[in-house]
Amino acid sequence: MSGGVYIVAVEASGDALGADLVRALRRRRPDLAVLGVGLEGLAAEGVKRPIDVSGLAVLGFVDGVKAHSRVKRAVDAVAADMAAARPTAAVLIDSWGFSIRLAARMRRLAPEIRLIKYIGPQVWATRPGRAKTLAGLVDHLICIHDFEPSYYAQHELACTVCGHPAIGRHIQGDGLAFRRRHGLGADARVLVVAPGSRPSELRRVAPTLWRAAGRLKAERPDLQIVCAPAQTLRDEVITQVRATGLDVLCLPDESEKGDAFAAATVALAASGTVTTEIALQGSPVVIAYKLGWVTWFLARALLFKSPYAALINVAAGREAAPEFIQTRMTPSNLAAAAGRLLDEPAARAQQVAAQNAALDIMGRGGPAAQDVAADVVLSILNGARHNAA
Repeated sequence: MSGGVYIVAVEASGDALGADLVRALRRRRPDLAVLGVGLEGLAAEGVKRPIDVSGLAVLGFVDGVKAHSRVKRAVDAVAADMAAARPTAAVLIDSWGFSIRLAARMRRLAPEIRLIKYIGPQVWATRPGRAKTLAGLVDHLICIHDFEPSYYAQHELACTVCGHPAIGRHIQGDGLAFRRRHGLGADARVLVVAPGSRPSELRRVAPTLWRAAGRLKAERPDLQIVCAPAQTLRDEVITQVRATGLDVLCLPDESEKGDAFAAATVALAASGTVTTEIALQGSPVVIAYKLGWVTWFLARALLFKSPYAALINVAAGREAAPEFIQTRMTPSNLAAAAGRLLDEPAARAQQVAAQNAALDIMGRGGPAAQDVAADVVLSILNGARHNAA
């Protein structure tokens, strides 16, 4: 596949980025050979290999130890496949633990392949030393924030800022149409619950979100609850919902996700890309997150530098959206914050304005992340071809 590109994504958010990137590359170069390993999104674009990388979306020290053997086997399989394919460049998307192991392996197996990391580690929040590690293993970094390249400049790693990927793929949802389709009144209060896209989030975060939703429903019997599950975890989410005894409209797929977010009076969400997606739909979000206790202790004692977890708050430099992390992630805290937003239109408007200001800082209005990333990839491919000539 001389002249082609190999794309790797092992978790749902990275898989979506990969699918976006493939479409952007094909708009520019319909003849470009693209191979890779991913999940449903990349497979739908025809980018798939007989290698199973599902279930590798792990987060935290303990989960990482448990998954070590599976990650190692998957790295071995992907590295062997990529080395055999011999692409000109490879794009390793997000997922620090997997990507960095794969990059190290490829530097040994096929050092001529240009390695591009798409979305870097959060070195401004934890482990700034990862900047040096990454610079020693890849040729280019495509990152989200304007302030990130400064961490890599001293290590001479070329960086391109793409903005937040959710902003580039944003399509404004129709909240009123969603309400009509599902028999929800135009003035009904709607609570959207987004319980996370990783199994660990479903274990550690989602149960507290549901308990908070239960409190809100008990105090507001007219409240309509909608769940927007990640497609990869939908069956598990439905099992959780049934166990709560709550009357929840659980979306059958992700085709209505934007409309549901736009219809939300307020949303409860596990910290992640979904919080930006909700904010982009003009709805206020209350953010929750919890790590395993060993990981949390290590992060707070040794690693974590940022006072915020959600990128929308990192960009704002304050809590544009209220976030409740670890010990503060309780049903009462979440219900109190969401309840105020449900009951007070002025509070909702104030938060949406703060979220909008943060989204502007994050690059809203600029070129889409996938278009910036595609230009970087093609530039590197063209440069490699020119040098070879």
